Amino acid sequence: MLNKKNIKVFIIAGEVSGDVLGAKIMREMSNAQFIGIGGENMQVAGLKSIFPISDLAVMGLVEVLAHAKTLTNRINQTVNAIIESKPDLVLTIDSPSFAKQVIKKFKSKTKNQKLKIKFYHVVAPQVWAWGASRAKKFAGIFDRLYSFFDFEVPYFTKYGLPTIPVGHPIADGLNPEDIKNKEKIISLIPGSRMSEVKKLLPIFKQVAEKLGNGYKFSIPTVETTVDYIKHEVKNWNVHPDLVPASKRYELYAKTYIAIVASGTVSAELAIMHIPTIVVYKMNPLTTFLARIMVKTKWVSLVNILLQKTVYPELLGNEKATPENIIYQVKKLSNPVNRKKMILDLSRADKMWRKSKTKTASQLIVKDIEKTIK
Repeated sequence: MLNKKNIKVFIIAGEVSGDVLGAKIMREMSNAQFIGIGGENMQVAGLKSIFPISDLAVMGLVEVLAHAKTLTNRINQTVNAIIESKPDLVLTIDSPSFAKQVIKKFKSKTKNQKLKIKFYHVVAPQVWAWGASRAKKFAGIFDRLYSFFDFEVPYFTKYGLPTIPVGHPIADGLNPEDIKNKEKIISLIPGSRMSEVKKLLPIFKQVAEKLGNGYKFSIPTVETTVDYIKHEVKNWNVHPDLVPASKRYELYAKTYIAIVASGTVSAELAIMHIPTIVVYKMNPLTTFLARIMVKTKWVSLVNILLQKTVYPELLGNEKATPENIIYQVKKLSNPVNRKKMILDLSRADKMWRKSKTKTASQLIVKDIEKTIK
C-alpha cells in the first residue's frame, strides 16, 4: 500500500483485461488519487472514467480506420484531461497504440512547460511478434515498463527502457481445475470487443446448433457486449446460459471445452488447464496484412511460451469455420487427446508467475513506491 505520499495518478485502461488489472493496482494504492479511463472494475474501485472504454475497444487496421474520428477525439480529450489534472504519474495499461499517441501528443503540446510527470506502461507490447525494432520507439516514449515475462525484458532494456517483469496478473489466484460436474459444458467466448463478437457469434451459433444434444452451452459476457449478445441469442435454436464476467471463473472450472476468441482469456483457460480451441476472424485486409507482418507462428500465449501448438488456432475466414471448430471439439472429446493437452498445459505452470508471495499488481505498486517521489 502506498504510504509515502498521496500521489495523483492518471490511469488509462482501454480493454477489459486492463480494466481488471487497473482495479487491482488501484486497490493496492488506496492512498493515491486516481483520474482517467477505465471500465466497470476500475469504477467499482473508485474511478470516475472520463469516457467509456468501449470507445477504445477496436482491433484491426480496417476497424481502427473506421473509428478514426472517435479515437482522435478521445486522444485529444485524454491529453487535455492530463494537462488539466497535472498528475505525478501517467500509468497506461495495455492498449499500446492509444497510450503512445496520447503521450506523444501530450509531450508535443507541453514541450515548453516544465512538467514533472512520469510515464509508466503495464504490459509489454508484443514486439517479438510484430518486429523487435518497435521496442526502440516505445523506449523513446515511456520512462518505465512492466512486462509479464522475463523473455520480454531484453527487447526494451536494449534501448535503455527500465523493464521490470512482474508475472502475468491473470495467474494471481488462478489454479489448475478439475471439471467440477459431469455436464459437458461448452463455453463460447466471443471476446470483449463488439467487432469480435459480431464476427464470431454467428459462427458459435452454428456450432452450438450442429453439436446439439449431449452438450450444454454457456457464454460469459462483459459490459461492452452483453446487451448485443442477449438480443442475438434469442434467435438461437439452442439457448445458452449467459454468465456475467464476475462469475466467469466459476464457469471455466466447470467447462468441458472452451471455444474462445484469441486474447487474454485463452491464457486464463491455459492456467486453469481447460481444453480450449482458439478462433479469430478479422476483416480480410487485416488478416492479409497480419500474415505478412506477424513474426511469430502462434497467437496464443501458452503456445508461444511452450513453442508448440497446444491450443489449436483457427485464425482467419478460411480456418475459423463451424466445420473446423466442430472437428476440434470432437477431437478434444477423446480422453487421450484431452489428457495430452492438459499435460502440456501443466508444463507452462511455472512460467506464469514471477513471485510465490506477491501478486503482479503488488510488484507493480512496490516499484512505483520506490520510483515516484
